[in-house]
Amino acid sequence: MFEKVLVANRGEIAVRIIRACKELNIKTVAVYSEADASSMHVQLADEAICIGKAAASESYLRIDRIISAAEIADVDAIHPGYGFLSENAHFAEVCESCNIRFIGPSARAMNAMEDKAVSRNLAKRAGVPTPPGSEGIIQSESEAIAIAKKIGYPVMIKAVAGGGGRGMRVAHNDVSLIKGFHTARTEAEKAFGNAGVYIEKFIENPHHIEFQILADTRGNIIHLGERDCSIQRRNQKLIEETPSPLLENKFPKLRKEMGKAAVKIAEMANYTNAGTVEFIVDDNGKFYFLEMNKRVQVEHPITEEVTGIDIVKQQILIAMGEPLKISQSDVTFKGHAIECRINAEDPFDDFRPCPGQIQMYYAPGGRGVRLDSHVYAGYSIPPYYDSMIGKLITVGKDRREALDRMSRALAEYMITGIKTTIGFEQAILNDPNFRRGVYSTNFVADLLDGPRRGLIDDKG
Repeated sequence: MFEKVLVANRGEIAVRIIRACKELNIKTVAVYSEADASSMHVQLADEAICIGKAAASESYLRIDRIISAAEIADVDAIHPGYGFLSENAHFAEVCESCNIRFIGPSARAMNAMEDKAVSRNLAKRAGVPTPPGSEGIIQSESEAIAIAKKIGYPVMIKAVAGGGGRGMRVAHNDVSLIKGFHTARTEAEKAFGNAGVYIEKFIENPHHIEFQILADTRGNIIHLGERDCSIQRRNQKLIEETPSPLLENKFPKLRKEMGKAAVKIAEMANYTNAGTVEFIVDDNGKFYFLEMNKRVQVEHPITEEVTGIDIVKQQILIAMGEPLKISQSDVTFKGHAIECRINAEDPFDDFRPCPGQIQMYYAPGGRGVRLDSHVYAGYSIPPYYDSMIGKLITVGKDRREALDRMSRALAEYMITGIKTTIGFEQAILNDPNFRRGVYSTNFVADLLDGPRRGLIDDKG
């Protein structure tokens, strides 16, 4: 059993990890930037160490400072959360060389899935379909144009590293391709320290469906079902649910096939710990491998709610060398769960981040409601990091009950002093097509551009 774990992250995921550690009787060490001195994770941890200035490049992305803090605090392990260094194989290697356990996949496994372009090739070897695209990183405008002409527009330019919708652009012609190529590279370099991008065919009207996996160090791999993450803005998820309405209502046989594909990809990579295999599904029920996220996902709570399995605790136990005590036949699904990401953003100004001080804060509650957050009344949201300030999760015996419970919880959620996505998400939940489970990744753009735009009540 670990005695002390350092949490190399911030915000709600740092709080989530600290809570899991406390339930396992493991002490925690928080690291924080100067801008996060008053953040909740700093208050909840047993120890806290400042590692630098506000910018992530001077704090949460500084491997040397995080390792120094770990050595000062004499920790057994480091949990990277999501984002920042969570998928950095070098960071995992440094942890291993310093005799500190990395709570995540091994450096070898991460190198096997080194980036999204490499992951595509691994999926092909596993016999899992992938969208047509480049074989690796695109180095120049001319190479990008040649690939696009070969596979046909529209195409997606994608960063090989990281996630969260950063470093992604859709191009419909040569002009937008060149612009998107440079923009995606710049954005990826800034966010992940890696400017590499690749190109793949953009699937029109796609559904974004992912499978949660757990893999121990003994070769046991299971999946915990799917999550539908198709409600997105700027290629970043906004609302997620499980089970997927698309699979439930239209393609029920796909669940087993896609689950097997997810496990096969993990096996090919000799993967360990928690991870997520992401797919896109077209309107004809054909699915394609998208990428593998080598970390805990933002939306992991909805899977926890329908399976009863604590994914973060499983991460810690696997890192300690414990075998999975759950087989695939043990995994059962009960009810329906939905998550709304609560972001400090203005939905009517291209989702512009809106940092500032929260004046009034009232969190919803009641049966079937879970809130993972790190903010409170008087908290000042810094402008340096992701704009997500919480995740509201509801669970019900079926989708209708989960939706009704989410509508009620969003109506209760009161945050003043800043703009949020709460009102916009209420509008989504009231949309007839969403209520029927008929939506794709184009849903948000269509809602903002369509005739219902004027009916949206912006309560943010």
